Amino acid sequence: MAENVTTDIRVEEIMVREVAYATIPGSRDEVLQILKTKHISGVPVVKNGEVVGIVTRTDLIKNPEEDQIALLMTREPVAIPPGASIVEASHLMLDRNIRRIPVVEDHTLAGIVTLADIVKAISSLGINDPIEPYLGDGVVTVWEETPLSVVGEIMELADVKAVPVIGFNRKLLGVVTDKDLIAESIIEERVEKSNMSAGSDDDAWTWESLRDTMSLYYSVSWIKFPDTPVREAIKGEMVTATPGSPVSDCAKKMRRNNIDQIPVVSATGKLKGLLRDRDLLRALF
Repeated sequence: MAENVTTDIRVEEIMVREVAYATIPGSRDEVLQILKTKHISGVPVVKNGEVVGIVTRTDLIKNPEEDQIALLMTREPVAIPPGASIVEASHLMLDRNIRRIPVVEDHTLAGIVTLADIVKAISSLGINDPIEPYLGDGVVTVWEETPLSVVGEIMELADVKAVPVIGFNRKLLGVVTDKDLIAESIIEERVEKSNMSAGSDDDAWTWESLRDTMSLYYSVSWIKFPDTPVREAIKGEMVTATPGSPVSDCAKKMRRNNIDQIPVVSATGKLKGLLRDRDLLRALF
């Protein structure tokens, strides 16, 4: 961490107090609506006033056919008190590989602190260390013509939330995130039929052609991503950084453009890596 940087900021100073949350029992469609309208990536799940889980965009993408919040959510999520420091919150996020922590006081949801909240704090700390030491290894990229449905599968298998998009000339065109996928998603439904026989297979005198049969029809729905080229999902102007860019400057770019990652390019414009918001947390240690 850079010298003379104050990191004794408390969670209660940066947390969101008016929290959007889901309740159980509840459905996937309710969560999807919250994520789309509030432009967020996850919400706490509350039952009888207490936090019992967290449900995120990743949960929806990984379980496209599941409809019940209780089966989608991560149970018994880690929580933090309002008086904890942002360094403690950062450690928890990195150790548990999470992006948000419910802030709980007297067993009641008091707010939520997210990775974006901590990045916002980092943007004001004046950390001038270059970002290069904090870059993660490896970047999953996709070709501009790759269908969105395939991109969703790639992101799930690689366990990443963002992928740079490369054009025919190997030029970086932009970045597509799980947020962009959810924005393009549709709910598709079909009716299934199940035949339930009233006869017994153990009854030797029951002819198959004469067996009484009851047909049960039920609806199945799931989240689907269109087969349109991924380039059509790229939003806004591309923001980039170089390996020598200062930590706080990159945090400001993320905050100003409401993004979670920045492609890192060389002086010639070649993709060198992807700076993720969670990479910046290590600058606090």
